[in-house]
Formats: sequence, structure tokens, C-alpha cells
Amino acid sequence: MHEFKYRRNQLYCEGLKVEELARRFLTPLYIYSKKTLLDHYLKLKKAFRALDPLICFSVKANSNLAILKTLVDQGAGLDIVSGGELFRALRVGCPRKKIVYASVGKTNEEIRAAINAGILFFNVESLPELENINRISGLLRKRTRVALRVNPGISAGTHKFITTGESTNKFGIDLSTAYDILQNRRYFVNSDICGLHMHIGSQITQSSSFVKAINKIVQFIYRLKREGIDLEYLNIGGGLGIIYDKETPQTASDFSKSVSPALRKTGQKIILEPGRFIAGNAGILVVKVLYIKNTPKKKFIIIDGAMNDLIRPALYGAYHSILPLKVTGYGAQDTEKYDVVGPICESGDFFAEGRIMPRVHEGDLLSVMSSGAYGFSMSSNYNSRLRAAEVMVNKNKASLIRKRDTCQDLIRNESIPRI
Repeated sequence: MHEFKYRRNQLYCEGLKVEELARRFLTPLYIYSKKTLLDHYLKLKKAFRALDPLICFSVKANSNLAILKTLVDQGAGLDIVSGGELFRALRVGCPRKKIVYASVGKTNEEIRAAINAGILFFNVESLPELENINRISGLLRKRTRVALRVNPGISAGTHKFITTGESTNKFGIDLSTAYDILQNRRYFVNSDICGLHMHIGSQITQSSSFVKAINKIVQFIYRLKREGIDLEYLNIGGGLGIIYDKETPQTASDFSKSVSPALRKTGQKIILEPGRFIAGNAGILVVKVLYIKNTPKKKFIIIDGAMNDLIRPALYGAYHSILPLKVTGYGAQDTEKYDVVGPICESGDFFAEGRIMPRVHEGDLLSVMSSGAYGFSMSSNYNSRLRAAEVMVNKNKASLIRKRDTCQDLIRNESIPRI
């Protein structure tokens, strides 16, 4: 559920008309509902309360400081994947022992910064990375905690670009290599291998893949325990799917019921890393119709938003519902089939193709739904376009949480050499 609802034929975000927000802050515009954000986090926390897990929001899903601070203030930790995300996590006051750090390609500088910051642990993705963390820890005269990200070889049944737990993916360590590392852990004198981590993919709507992967890891844990290797943490990652179109994803409660029995038996401290589940339906992207273009074969809605603002449809062929901010009763005769496209000079710059929608006109405002995760965080300045503003709504108040880019922002780090 979310707090973007029609009242008297107008789309509202909590207590405010979305149209009024668009007029005030202009478009393209990201709008987030604070209540939706917190509701989804608290639903997950409640569903897993018996296990009392550390829930680390996946910063890559939405890295705005206001989003992160809202969740951290409610007790969330943060799952980071870069030095920049570490900077953001520290900036919002996330307790350092609630920060976990993944990524297959951590640089020496990033590793050094995270060790000095005193994060909970690294999720290590390869033997060379572990060796490097161990080396840098020695140079810093510190002992660093790490978890091995194991690859269970399980298909998540999602888009190939967001599948991460199969043997052909770049992520994680196969179980055989992980076993060898743990058998020889005494050689990593500056590293405390304290847990296991897994993450099999994103936008997973059914529990079966999670259950298979977790059961496989749990059996691996039992094998380790029989050999005297007792780890403290089990991080099961994130990947819970949401409703974009006609999906029927599992609820937080259903997910907990599916996986908690196996997790409870391990006796380990559990960590979750949700991102999309918390933020996805907490945000929308509002755009304005610039032109209606008729061709012999198609009708196009050309909007002021583009793939630089929301790349998911172009990158994944992802579906986002697109709704008018004002609705009236309409029948089949009041609908049209449109391609909804942006102004960027790429044929892949589209938000929808062949979409049946209420008839729209130039100047109308539209809401691209379920844009709170992997929306602004994946945006860019391609075509030297200015990145959108971001607004957070809390009941009847709206706060600008990121200013719209200016042309000076485009060139602030550039210079013309005198050669």
C-alpha cells in the first residue's frame, strides 16, 4: 500500500495535491511519501520481530540524505556499496556498527576509509578482495570484521540484469571456495571472518527462490558447525519485489513465515538488506506533457521527463504505471494507445510503449508510479539535462530535499585548459 491516492478526482500524496506540488516545484519532479517509506520499513521490522534482525536499507535504491535519515532515525542500518555511500551513511549519523559494505570492486581508498570508520563488516566478494582487506588492515594495525558473500547458485527468476545469485554472475564466492577460506582463516590474521552473506537478485516476487537459497546456506552453516566453525552473522540480503503492474509479491509477513524457521535454527544474528521493498512505492516521478505527436502508425506523448531521470524502462524494459493527476469518468472512447517518450536523442528514451491510457492533452501532468527506488539514484545529466528536484511530503507539509540542477551544476567540475 502507499499514500498516493485519488480524492475528488485529484491525485494526492498524503494530505497534499500532487498537482499543486508540481506547480510549486516544477517538473520533472520526484515526490516521496514519508508515511509510505516508514510503513514499509516498520512492516518488515514487525514481521521479523521474533528474530530481531538488523535491517540495513540498501542505499543504492535511494541515496537521498532525507530518505536515509528518516530510516536511520527509526533504527535502520545501511547497506552500502561505495565510498560515496559510506560518506552519506556517516553524514546522516548512521551508527557505524549498523553499516555493512558490499561491492565486487572496493578500491584501496574505499577499504581504508571504511576500516577507519569502524563499520560493522565488509561483505567480501572474492578471495583477492579478502587478501587485500587483510593486507590493508595490517598496515592500519587493525583487525577487520568481514562476512563472506557466498553464491548459492540459485536462479531468482527475475530480469537477468538484476540476478546476482547464479554461478555465472560476478557476485560472491562459490561454496567450495568459501569452505576452503574458512578452513584456512587462521592465515588472515588481520581479518575476523564473522559471518556469511547472500543476495540472489532484485524484484523477486515469490519466496521459493529465497527458501532454496537460504536452505542451501543453512546446510552449509551446519557443516561448518560440525567442524568447529561457528559464525556470528547470517546476512540474507534483500530483493523483495513490489507491485509495478500485475505482480502479486509476497508480503513482509508471508516472507518471514517462509524463511524464519530455517533462520531461527542457525542461532545466528540475522541481517536483511531491503531497498526497493521500502522505497519503491514511496515515490513517484511527475512529468508534463509537452506535445502529442501523431504519425501514420503511432501516437506519441512527448513529456519533459526522460531516460536520464528514470532509466528503468530503457534499461530493463521495466513497467511503471502512468496516471493522470486529474481523472474523470471515462470509457473506451476516451482512451488512446500511446508511446510515452522523452526528449532525449535516443530511440530507447521511452517510459511506455503501446500503453492504453486516458486521452491526454498538451500541458497535462502525469505521474510515473513506483519510482521511489532506482529512480533518482540512477539518474544522470545525459544530453546535459538538469537532474530533477526531489520533495518529501509528511502529512500536509512538503520539503524540498534536493534542489533541481542548474546549468552551473553541469560544468562546476570542468575547466577549459589554456594549451
